[in-house]
Amino acid sequence: MSSQEQALISLLSQLALSFDGAVFGLGVAYVAFRSIRKFTVTSAALQKISHAPSISVSDLRSLLTETDSDADGYSDDGKIVIVRGTVDANSAVYGSWTNLWPGVLVSRESGDKGVVLQRTQTCIYNEWKGLFGWTSDVRAILTRSWRQQESTSLRKVPFVLIDVGRQSNTEYVVVSMDGSTHPLPLTTIYHKLEPINSPPYTFLQALFGHEYPIGLLDEEKILPLGKDINAVGLCSLRNGIAEIKSCNDLPYFLSDLSKDQMIVDLSFKAKLLFWSGIVLGTMSVGIIGYAIVRNWNKWKQWKQHREIQQQRQTIIEADSDDDVGDVPDGQLCVICLMRRRRSVFIPCGHLVCCQGCAMSVESEVAPKCPVCRQEIRDSVRIFES
Repeated sequence: MSSQEQALISLLSQLALSFDGAVFGLGVAYVAFRSIRKFTVTSAALQKISHAPSISVSDLRSLLTETDSDADGYSDDGKIVIVRGTVDANSAVYGSWTNLWPGVLVSRESGDKGVVLQRTQTCIYNEWKGLFGWTSDVRAILTRSWRQQESTSLRKVPFVLIDVGRQSNTEYVVVSMDGSTHPLPLTTIYHKLEPINSPPYTFLQALFGHEYPIGLLDEEKILPLGKDINAVGLCSLRNGIAEIKSCNDLPYFLSDLSKDQMIVDLSFKAKLLFWSGIVLGTMSVGIIGYAIVRNWNKWKQWKQHREIQQQRQTIIEADSDDDVGDVPDGQLCVICLMRRRRSVFIPCGHLVCCQGCAMSVESEVAPKCPVCRQEIRDSVRIFES
């Protein structure tokens, strides 16, 4: 392999190592872009919630029958409103006498009744890594995402919202859960951790750092009847019945927060996302700019080093016939021991190196004479008359 090929391979390896700053800068820029994008979404949701009217269930019908279709928050799917109401079953408004609790979910553990029932089973694994714990860390990186540690089942039934604190159910709004992925204000009604009997070979699993289950956590959460909540979404009249459904542009659907609390929460998130986007964007520009300048300087250094190597190779080839041959031992270069001494170091004046080795010494960061170890500034080639 020639010296030019070695220099090219060295340059490519250095550039590959130097790209870590550029890659890191691009990663920070991507996070900044995501923050600004989330800021625009959060700001739009904040504006919609700020203009949305906050009314009770009884006042909802009069709002929906208004003919002003150009009002803020109005679309073909309905008007964005915030409705405060109490969760109740459909039987409370339709007056079904066939069943005492039709359309209501009942917890099999506590017996509580609700309209949304979520049951979660979480398998808890040991945290001791054993004598060979590093194997469990490597295995966890490769298999943790594939193994199912938690199973969740969610059941929903149709329900309505009625006026808070009123016994009359003449006014209500139907809550449509179709297509909603928003978090629900569920209440935990059952929480129990049961231990799992260990198999006979558990000791070996623990010794070699293999994870094994030690407990099973059972949880049940419901949206209970009689809970006062706020529903934020698109409300419209369907066959004379008020219905509200979730809006994908809003981060809330059913929530315990009031309108003012939602505005404060979204304002804080918007400010945090805005400034994080500005700070991360500035950092990414600085990191990428520093990586570009550093790589440019390295390229220039490599170019200068390549020119010096080419000059050295030219000089060596020109003087090879004269310098290589029957050279007395007292006139051999003290570095390569192959060619005649041709260069004098300045300022010490020692004539101990050939032209090629003298140029190699000069290209060092702190060049020193190989004999007296004095710092040198230059070298002069000596010609015999």
